[in-house]
Amino acid sequence: MSEYSAFLMFPLLMVFIFAGFPVAFSMIGVTFLFGLTRYGSAITYQMVSKIDVVLSESVLAAVPLFIFMGAMLERSGIAERLFQAINAWMRRIPGGLGVAAITMGAIFAATSGIVGATETVIGLLAVPVMMKHGYDRKLIAGTICAGGSLATIIPPSISVFVLGPVANISVGPLLVGILFPGLIMAALFLLYVVGICVIDRKLAPVHDRNEPDMSWKQKLMLTLTALVPAVALIFAVLGTILMGLATPTEAAACGALGSVLLSMFYRTFTLRVLWSALLRSVSITAMILLIVLAGSMFSAVFFGMGGMAAVQSAIDAWGFSGWQTVALILFLTFLAGFVLDLISIILIIIPIAMPLIRIYQFDPVWFSVLFLIVLQTSYLSPPLAPSIFYLKAIAPPQITLGDMYRGVVPFIVAQLLVLVLVLAFPGLVTWLPKRLGIL
Repeated sequence: MSEYSAFLMFPLLMVFIFAGFPVAFSMIGVTFLFGLTRYGSAITYQMVSKIDVVLSESVLAAVPLFIFMGAMLERSGIAERLFQAINAWMRRIPGGLGVAAITMGAIFAATSGIVGATETVIGLLAVPVMMKHGYDRKLIAGTICAGGSLATIIPPSISVFVLGPVANISVGPLLVGILFPGLIMAALFLLYVVGICVIDRKLAPVHDRNEPDMSWKQKLMLTLTALVPAVALIFAVLGTILMGLATPTEAAACGALGSVLLSMFYRTFTLRVLWSALLRSVSITAMILLIVLAGSMFSAVFFGMGGMAAVQSAIDAWGFSGWQTVALILFLTFLAGFVLDLISIILIIIPIAMPLIRIYQFDPVWFSVLFLIVLQTSYLSPPLAPSIFYLKAIAPPQITLGDMYRGVVPFIVAQLLVLVLVLAFPGLVTWLPKRLGIL
C-alpha cells in the first residue's frame, strides 16, 4: 500500500465528524480501520498500549487540577466578586464595562485555562450589565468573545499542557513563552475598546453621573477582599513556575487548593459547591484525555503507514522553503479551527508539523506560540467561530449572530497584529524563557 494512502485518514475523519460522531470516537474508529490494513489484528494491542503511553505523561495531571481551580472560582461566586472589583475602578472611563470584561477575561484565563469556561463566566456577568447601560451590541459581542479567547494564549492554557507532550517540548518554556504575546494581545484589546469609545461615545455611554458611586474606602476594601486574593492565587500558580519553585503540576495543585481556601475565606464553600466543581472537572477532564488518547492512536498509525515520509517528500517535490512550510502549516491550522476543537487540532497537526519545524531549524517553542495564536484567531473567526456559539448560548435575543460576526472583526485584526509581531520578533517568545534558564 502506498505511503500516500495515510492521507486518506483525514477526509474519512472529516466524514465521521460531519456525520455527527464525537471527535474522539471518530479518530479511534479511523485509526482502527486503517490500522487493520497495516498491522492486521495486532492493531488492537497497539491501540490499547497507547493508554499506558498517555497515562505516563505526568504533566497531564495538571489538567484536572487547573480545571477544578477554574470551576471552583466560578461556582463559589469568587469570579462575580472579581468582576465587581474591576468594574468599580473602570466604570467611569470610556468603555469601562468593556475594559472590565477584557481584564476579567485575562485574569480568569490565568486561573481557568479553558476558552469556553472563561467566556461563559464573563458573558453571564458582563452582558446583562452592558445591555442595561446601553452599550452597542456589536461591541458587547466582540468584547466578550475576545476576552474569553484569551484563555488560549494566557498561561496556564490547557492547550499548552496538551501541546507540550505531543510536540515533545517541556511545558515550562511554553507557559513562559506565551506570557508576553498574551499580555500584548490583552493590551491591544483594551486599547481598541477605549479608543473606539473615545471616538464614538454612543457605543458605550458613560455611567449616569447621578448614579451613586463607591467611595474610595469602599473601592479599596472591595479590591483588598476580591482582587488581591485572586491575583495572589494567580501568582501562586504562575509565579512558582516562573521562579522555578514548582513544576506545572505542582503549581496546579497549589492553585486547586488555593481556590478551595478562597471559597472558605469568602464563606461560600459548601459541599454542594465542591461537588459541583468536582463533577465539572471530571466531565471536562474525561473529554480532554479521551481526545488526547484518540489523537495519540491516530498519529501513531499515520506515522506507521508512512504518512510523515509522504509529507516530507511532497514538500520536497513542491520546493517549499522553511518559511513557506510554516505559512502552509499555519494556514491549515486556521482552516481546521473552523470545524475542530483546539485539542483535536493540536493532536492532528502538531505530530506532522513539528518534525518539519525541526528539520528547517526553527525554534519549536516559538512555532508553538505562533500555532496557538492562529488557533485562537480561528476560534474567533466567522462563520464557524466556536467562541461566537459559546456567546450565542448565553446572550439575550437582542444580540444577533450578525452583531457577533461584525463585533469580533476588530479583535481578529488585533490577533493578527500579535501574530505579525511574534513572526518579526521571535524574542517576544524566547527572551523570558532564556532569561529564566529554561530554554
